[in-house]
Amino acid sequence: MTKKILPLGSLLIIVAASLWALDGLLRRSLYSLPPITIVFLEHLIGSILLVPLFVRQLRKESITKRGLMQAAAVAMLSGLLGTLMFTAALVKVSFISLSVVFLLQKLQPLFAISTAHIFLKERLPKSFVLWAAVALIAAYFVTFPSGVVNLNTGAGTLLAALLAFGAAVAWGSGTTLSKSLLNKQSTAMSTSLRFFFTSIFAGLAVAMFGQMASFAQVTSGQLGTLFVIALSTGMVALYIYYQGLKRVEAKVSTMLELTFPLLAVVLDAFVYHVFLSPPQIVAAVVLLFAIVQIGKKQA
Repeated sequence: MTKKILPLGSLLIIVAASLWALDGLLRRSLYSLPPITIVFLEHLIGSILLVPLFVRQLRKESITKRGLMQAAAVAMLSGLLGTLMFTAALVKVSFISLSVVFLLQKLQPLFAISTAHIFLKERLPKSFVLWAAVALIAAYFVTFPSGVVNLNTGAGTLLAALLAFGAAVAWGSGTTLSKSLLNKQSTAMSTSLRFFFTSIFAGLAVAMFGQMASFAQVTSGQLGTLFVIALSTGMVALYIYYQGLKRVEAKVSTMLELTFPLLAVVLDAFVYHVFLSPPQIVAAVVLLFAIVQIGKKQA
């Protein structure tokens, strides 16, 4: 019998991260809308689509008080704050130089691994630490082939860096909380609760920031794009991700998620003809190899 290249949990995480890599392509047509409006509408559409699944799942399992609190925390950290800070960071550098913003993708695993070690008591064997270090270094050079981070993007650079750092903390901590939530609730229930809570929090934020009028600016084409996002990189990707996270440790998941920036760079080359340099190609191969090695450790 042949040995599987990757166990199912690791494979599902990589599939979800691959779908997230498509997110940037889909969101380009939404640039005219406020970030909070985008976050609210995509989660509202996802929530509506999830209602039948939620009702069916409610007949099979009960929602614990702790599970409810954790779902709310995940929605606040990953669903709302992380996404908002990431988008705001891109706005601060006018979507021109993404160097500072993409640093967060390299920092996120550090926070996820740290919080998983503290709260979930996940051990850090030497082999994992070694491949994690290789993956982080390779991921850095995929984004910054010269090894230098571009800080000359204007007055908004420092604030963009702080926002990106905040997003890394929010998403990294959200991975650990999601893992803890999945220990108590099913994948379907966890996905539904996260979307419901994010819709509520984002809706309140839209009202607080005075963006209610922005709904009138949404075109039919943008609404269609939001529907596609909900069905692909949003709801479906999150469900697949949670199915994988249920089977692997948080520290393994966060390293496998580096597939996202790797594929984002590759898509940039194919779609927008921004081709990888030789150092980036080498770094991408090393990153892919390290990701496979980390995934195998979970088998």
